[in-house]
Amino acid sequence: MRSPILGAIADDFTGAVELAGVLAAGGARTLLFTGPQAVPPQLADTDAVVIALRSRVAPPDEAIATVQAAADAFEALGVQQIFFKYCATFDSTDSGNIGNCSEVLLARTGAPSALFCPGFPEAFRTIYQGHLFVADRLLQDSPKRFDPLTPMTRSRLSDVLAPQTTLAVGLLPWEVVQAGAAAIRSHVAGLAAAGTPFVIADTLTDGDLQAIAQASWDWRFTTGGSTVVGHYPAIWQEQGLIPRLVPPSPPRVAGAGAVLAGSCSDRTREQIAAFGQHHPVLELDVLANEAATVSHALDWATPRLADGPVCITTSTSADAVAAAQARMGAVAAGRFAEGLLGQIATGLVARGVRRLLVAGGETSGSIVQALGITELHVAPYTTAGLGVCLVEAPVRLALCLKSGKLGTVDMFARTLAEMGDAA
Repeated sequence: MRSPILGAIADDFTGAVELAGVLAAGGARTLLFTGPQAVPPQLADTDAVVIALRSRVAPPDEAIATVQAAADAFEALGVQQIFFKYCATFDSTDSGNIGNCSEVLLARTGAPSALFCPGFPEAFRTIYQGHLFVADRLLQDSPKRFDPLTPMTRSRLSDVLAPQTTLAVGLLPWEVVQAGAAAIRSHVAGLAAAGTPFVIADTLTDGDLQAIAQASWDWRFTTGGSTVVGHYPAIWQEQGLIPRLVPPSPPRVAGAGAVLAGSCSDRTREQIAAFGQHHPVLELDVLANEAATVSHALDWATPRLADGPVCITTSTSADAVAAAQARMGAVAAGRFAEGLLGQIATGLVARGVRRLLVAGGETSGSIVQALGITELHVAPYTTAGLGVCLVEAPVRLALCLKSGKLGTVDMFARTLAEMGDAA
């Protein structure tokens, strides 16, 4: 029985689903688990394993402990490469958790260097001269600078990493990427030999990602977004490591549908507004009594589910978010809102909801954990911000776990309909 080729650690659940979907779309037999403890010691007929964590805004010690546990699980499986996946906008704070977790994984794998490749040209996230752009704006000038949990106020990614790691950070410039895989390998090896093991990769096009993938597919450790890994299955097939398979079909499940939105991004609020033009929406007050809020939400939703999908959200205005953070602290306020939606998700499933769309990476993690889900079968990737998967236990569900800042404005109702049983 061959060990999986790739073991991937994602720092949030929407990123994990996106990554697993990209691998599945390439024909890799991929499984997604909701924590290191859910991974079995052996897996048959599996090319890639993804572990979803909630480490992005966790305290650094907690984040490192969960990453170490994931590495333990991969070591037991005998994976050939570990990949650390984070957001295309490099979401993190000065205390972590990209640089610190990558430093730990570099040491665990014994790799000489680690490439940082968050570029996502399809979603207009590009890197040039080490600076991250969101469309035509530097990251520090984009809406990400207002993120309530990870405000991104620096665009030069080496400056973002510097407070998070003790290791030196260098650059893989676009000119070298353009020269191809051999030039990339030589440049990164030269930096590592000179004492600079962390390397930011310039990325402007999908062709750049393909060149970086050709250079890094057999490295013991690397990092980035789902985009570079998306090129790995084709390389594995060319190398004769995996068979050429037809990707699985997206899941379709009968039952009521609901949206649970915890992201405070502008895009999520636009999506809620679009959904609310034709479907009922309930906005929760996260400063109200917890038990009463959950009870009210379930009482509100129950009679409406028979008429179509509903949306329950904590995605409030910037002023409301600031008020909650002032009372509880930024991370605690976020965790409280996510906990509310987790309890509501459990109640909705008990009332017959079988199709759930969840907006927000941290919210997705809270809801998946609240529902007791340990393993997900992810549908092939189709578009940025849209990750659909099938859950067989404890209850058969179709789930869409959506990044807060991605997806088309009208995606909520359409995606729920697409997840429905055609019969």
